[in-house]
Amino acid sequence: MHPETDTMTPQRIAYLTGEYPAVSHTFILREIEALRARGIDVQTCSIRTTGPEHHRGTAEKHAAETTFYVLKAAKDPVMLIRAVGAALARPKRCLATLTLAWRTRAPGLRAALYQLFYVIEAVVLARYLRHANITHLHNHFGNSSCSVAMLTSALSGIPFSYTMHGPAIFFEPHRWRIDEKIARAAFVACISHFCRSQGMIFAAPQHWDKMHIVHCGITPAHYGPSGQASQGKNILFVGRLAAVKGVPMLIRAFARVRVQHPEAVLTLVGDGPERRTIEALVADLGCGEAVRFAGYLSQDEVAQALSRADVFALPSFAEGVPVVLMEAMASHLPVLTTRIAGIGELVEDGVSGLTVPPGDVDALAHALEQLLGDPELRARIGAEGRRTVETEFNIATEAARLEALLGGTAPPDRLGGATARTETGGLRNP
Repeated sequence: MHPETDTMTPQRIAYLTGEYPAVSHTFILREIEALRARGIDVQTCSIRTTGPEHHRGTAEKHAAETTFYVLKAAKDPVMLIRAVGAALARPKRCLATLTLAWRTRAPGLRAALYQLFYVIEAVVLARYLRHANITHLHNHFGNSSCSVAMLTSALSGIPFSYTMHGPAIFFEPHRWRIDEKIARAAFVACISHFCRSQGMIFAAPQHWDKMHIVHCGITPAHYGPSGQASQGKNILFVGRLAAVKGVPMLIRAFARVRVQHPEAVLTLVGDGPERRTIEALVADLGCGEAVRFAGYLSQDEVAQALSRADVFALPSFAEGVPVVLMEAMASHLPVLTTRIAGIGELVEDGVSGLTVPPGDVDALAHALEQLLGDPELRARIGAEGRRTVETEFNIATEAARLEALLGGTAPPDRLGGATARTETGGLRNP
């Protein structure tokens, strides 16, 4: 029976995001696997399909084969007609959903058109969720896929929640109506205190208690040093090849560092829209023989790359709490990153890593020289980073917290006080 009428229906959770599986979102795959290991039935859904470059590992291939793709289904005329018919059979909910979509649209004709697309996607997804006996819908990120999740919930009566990341969503909070999404969600999982505080800016105070800290996490046992002897000169970056990740700053800092450390090597794992520009910068600075472009790698391949590195660098201008930093720290690597957003909740400067001001090439180059020239500093910071991840960012612990929220009770909260004892409403209908 449908969860509206049968409160004893076992939990069957649907996970939704814009693209799944994706190499830049392996933390979602990891979270789903951790929930399944705890006995939760999770069905994955994605708005768009992803290309084979995202399916490098066995887990990714399996995820691609078993995920329900909304746009793909919407392009099937028979499925679309059936979904529309199911929606029209519930006229009150249909009208309420259309009203919600219109009320939460962003200004402009283009935004109104996209809102119509979100309604169509919600119609298709709602029919699928009801036929799959889904009792709760959880979405990652607060932008377009969360708009679809909110509309799907309004149309189907299936409650929804979402994980709020940032920082991009906080650049356009009014466009994406995070106030309305927080108000309607059964709960909101925030990846950091910084993220939660940003949500609190836009959410009404009566909804603050439904916002809980649930870190993205990793499995520390999957990461560690290779044990092979190294000169201590291998620097690794993993992420999108884009200016927002600070890659041009890293290239410039690396070029300076090579004066004192000519044997140093920088490996860039990932790809992106600015790869050619970055390659040109590498050539202009005369670093071509020392900078390696590895392209996309699977989870296992990234772990191997981390095990062979000596220093991990991520000089981003905008981040939430980067999972790749957790992976590097779990690998006993000293990490070098920037003092932005929620990174300070993961990396303590001088203790579990080094942090520098964003956009400061001089500070970045100096910190790189510190790490490359001091094996004892690398070992001390690497060990403390590993301890931090084991105690605060372990996916098994975070999955247990998320399971409690999905079950309708608040986990022991990182906020303390009365909030820690407040029930979230869990799977109750919004």
